[in-house]
Parts: sequence; C-alpha cells; structure tokens
Amino acid sequence: MDSVLEIIGLIFIGLIAGVINTLAGGGSLLTLPILIFLGLPPNIANGTNRIAILFQNIFTTAGFKSKGVITFPFSIYVGISALIGSLIGAQIAVDIKGETFNKILAIIMVVIVFYMVFKPKTTLFNTLERTSKKYLWISVILFFFVGIYGGFIQAGVGFIILLILSSVNNLSLVKSNAVKVIVVLIYTFSSVAIFAYNDKINWEIGLILAIGNAVGGWFASRWSVNKGDGLVRKFLIVMVIIMAIKLWFF
Repeated sequence: MDSVLEIIGLIFIGLIAGVINTLAGGGSLLTLPILIFLGLPPNIANGTNRIAILFQNIFTTAGFKSKGVITFPFSIYVGISALIGSLIGAQIAVDIKGETFNKILAIIMVVIVFYMVFKPKTTLFNTLERTSKKYLWISVILFFFVGIYGGFIQAGVGFIILLILSSVNNLSLVKSNAVKVIVVLIYTFSSVAIFAYNDKINWEIGLILAIGNAVGGWFASRWSVNKGDGLVRKFLIVMVIIMAIKLWFF
C-alpha cells in the first residue's frame, strides 16, 4: 500500500471488524467492500480477508482462554466437522445470483433476531449445556454444513453458528462466541491454504488488515466475558438487524 493513511485506515477498519466478529458476526460485510474498493478483485478480496480472520481468531481464542472460558473438547469436534465442510465450500461455485443470495441471507438474519428476542424463558432443565451424546452428533452434522458455507463465503457465518449453539446446545452467548472463534479458526486454516494455493491472496494487505482484526478480537473477547450475555445479546440483535437491512436493500 502506498499511503500511510490507507494503512492506518485499514487497521482501524480491521479493529472494528474484529470487535463485530467476536461479539456477533458480519464483520466481513465491512471488510470485503473495503478490500474491493482498494482495487482487489472479489475472489482475491475474499481470500485476503481470510488472513485477517485467521489472526483475529488466534488472538480472540487466547482472549477467551485468558478469562477462563474453556470449550474443549466440544469445540474441537465441531471444528473438525466444519473443517471438512470448508474444504468443499472453498472449492465449489454456487450457482446463485448475488442479489438472490443476499435476500435469502437477510431472511435468515431476521429469523435469528426473532429467535433471540422471543426465545422462551429458561428453566432449570434447559439451562443445562447439551454438548454430548445425541446433541454432540447433531452439532457435528450441522457444523459440516456451516463449514461449507464458511469456506465459500465468510460473511454472516457467525450468526448461524450462534444460533446453533444457543438453540441446540444451550450454551450461553459468551461461551457460544468462544466456541465460534475456535471453529472459525480451525476451518480458516484450510480456506487460507486453498486460496493461497490458487494465488488468490494479497498478503501485504491481508497482514495489515489482520493487525486490526487481531487487536479488536482480543479486547472484545475479554470485554464480553466481563460484561456477560446481556451485552452480547444486545450487540447481536443490533448487528443482525443492520446486516439484514443491508443485504435486502443495498
């Protein structure tokens, strides 16, 4: 990059995206247009963005761990499933118009908002985490498809992951986010490898963006643990509404 201001601006955008991705999801809807605006072809912008996502989730995972939020071995099981799916998603082309795809995704976002707002009140039974036996296998299957989507296009995958973890596994939003970043970290390694093999990554821009993403992810992960589910829920609802409006109308 030629300008110091461009570098600073890209780091700042990455920082905001890192916070958004950690607390909810959809940060890639901010970074991808910026990368394309900087002159990268869409497929290279998609690959370059994965570098920032990779470093973001390394630091975010460390942030959650430093606050004592441990999700092993459940996160590894579903992460490996997502990894297998991502190998497919990163190599296939989905025959669907971008405009139609955006509207479908917007509907998914609205469904998630309704679920978060009108989720039934918890009881002693359904506050228990469900990460073993049949619930583990259900999650493993679902995360395979999450990996396909995440491998194909990263934007919005965090919302889908949070929905699965909160509804199927009964995890708190804070713990769901901790699982989410590990899952995305695992499958992003394969996505980066595939994009790199096909020479679809601008490493200079990707590493600059990664600085901001990593810093944003680190601080947001520690902050969310301190503030609890209330903050995460409010942030998630706001971000889902914004994302749905953007996808449907713009």
